Amino acid sequence: MSYTTIQIAKSTREKLNALKYYKRATYDEIIEALIALIPEGDDEGKYTQEFRASLLRGLIDIKNRRTYNTAELRSRLGV
Repeated sequence: MSYTTIQIAKSTREKLNALKYYKRATYDEIIEALIALIPEGDDEGKYTQEFRASLLRGLIDIKNRRTYNTAELRSRLGV
C-alpha cells in the first residue's frame, strides 16, 4: 500500500483522534469508516461517486443551516 501526506488542522486531527474505536486505529481506518457511512445506492442501483459526494454536501448544508424550508423558498421565489 502506498501512502501520501495530507495537511489537516490540529483541531481536525483532534476530532479524528476522538473517533478512534481502538487505540492504534489509523487515520486511514477512521476516514474509510466515515466514507462508508455515505450510502452506496438504493433499490434502483448504485450511486455515482459524484452523487454520494453531493449527499454528503447536502447533509453538511442541513447541519450548518444553509437550507430553506418551503415557506422561505416560496417567499424568496415570489410564489
